[in-house]
Amino acid sequence: MYLLGYDIGSSSVKASLVDASSGACVATSFAPKSEAPIKAVNPGWAEQNPADWWSYLRQATSDIMGMSGIDAKDISAIGISYQMHGLVCIDKDQNVLRPAIIWCDSRAVQIGETAFKELGHSQCLSHLLNTPGNFTASKLAWVKRNEPQIFEKIYKIMLPGDYIAMKLTGEVCTTVSGLSEGMFWDFQTGTVANFLLDYYGIPKSFIPEIKPTFAEQGRMSASAAADLGLVPGIPVTYRGGDQPNNALSLNVFEPGEIASTAGTSGVVYGVNGEISYDPKSRVNTFAHVNHEYDRTRLGILLCINGTGILNAWMKRNIMSEGYSYNDMNELAAQAPIGAGGVSVMPFGNGAERVLENREAGCSFHGINFNIHNRAHLLRACQEGIVFSFKYGIDIMEDMGLNVNTIHAGKANMFLSPIFRNTLAGVTGATIELYDTDGSIGAARGAGMGAGIYKDHNEAFSTLQKIDVIEPKAADMAAYEEAYSLWKSYIAE
Repeated sequence: MYLLGYDIGSSSVKASLVDASSGACVATSFAPKSEAPIKAVNPGWAEQNPADWWSYLRQATSDIMGMSGIDAKDISAIGISYQMHGLVCIDKDQNVLRPAIIWCDSRAVQIGETAFKELGHSQCLSHLLNTPGNFTASKLAWVKRNEPQIFEKIYKIMLPGDYIAMKLTGEVCTTVSGLSEGMFWDFQTGTVANFLLDYYGIPKSFIPEIKPTFAEQGRMSASAAADLGLVPGIPVTYRGGDQPNNALSLNVFEPGEIASTAGTSGVVYGVNGEISYDPKSRVNTFAHVNHEYDRTRLGILLCINGTGILNAWMKRNIMSEGYSYNDMNELAAQAPIGAGGVSVMPFGNGAERVLENREAGCSFHGINFNIHNRAHLLRACQEGIVFSFKYGIDIMEDMGLNVNTIHAGKANMFLSPIFRNTLAGVTGATIELYDTDGSIGAARGAGMGAGIYKDHNEAFSTLQKIDVIEPKAADMAAYEEAYSLWKSYIAE
């Protein structure tokens, strides 16, 4: 018995086959092999053709079926992870009406800001838990205002994962978690956010049928099966946005648990057990994959744009040729905790939501030409990235989240002992590192939705934990002192 997981990203589509009994990934592949194109007709725009996602999915499926050699009849369920906040518009014949407006498209920023002002901050934050912002609902409002000939043909609107599910099954449906990420969900009423739809002039009929996140959401059609080389009738039993799904992949389901990634940009995603929001909207809040109306599970999302990109910038511009990231880590370890008083603000990759959308830029503070060297700068950069995470975690804690465990994949910045130890030391949380990814997580999620696993504990009982980093009590005061100094520069 096997589980098939798809991860629909903006750079590629990944597919993985997981043995349901052992939890082992028996085959994985992605397409295209070079980064998928993003079309930018105007500055700030970002669009992709949904048909390309399907083409990439077909290629990746062919790869893994060829690698594994399994019989397609042995695939028991399919799960889908997908890039969040996108907009796909279809007509009654399920034809796509325009290219998808994807997550990084900023054309609707002003529309969302005006809605936030006119509807009222309290109304939006208490019901949506966010500003309308540049999310899917505001993108749809842009289509209404600027492409009325397209808008009048719309039968349903979908998120990227909903589109892929439709292509697999022929059925158009969505989830509460998906609606919440598009600003279509009202957490006070537990229904679609009619007040925002009315404000934007969006017909309620545009919203697809709502299905549970973990449940049968349709079965593979004969045409899709023929296209993919699979068999008809395989159920789609799970879908989740990429960040909630990343948390699921790391077995993060309960209040106080946190999932984190630290690549070019960094994400901290914590699960909260009560409905709350940040009054300054410095973090986003969505329904987590296991959220229910009478059992609150919300994902609080912090994104820091300047994370691994700072480390890469240091490697390109400060280090001698031939230095590896491991060499940089070893050199940074020669400096003490706190980098001898050097602090680095890692905000050099655009406006940061955690700073209330301020574009602060990257800056170095406290350098003394007589005592500091590259080791201090390298350590201060890694600590600065961690301290930006801590700054966001403080906001999460003010919202009622009690942080005790941080789950992450052993990749990117989490390969650095300094990064890991600093995060444990400044937060007091235990860091657990795992071997997994989004498509594997989606496959396990499919097993939950199909009833193959009784709960997430069983689904993730075989998840391989690679390492555990405990905070060292002897170092925590030094980390706290360094963080306090770093934080003093935020207001500058």
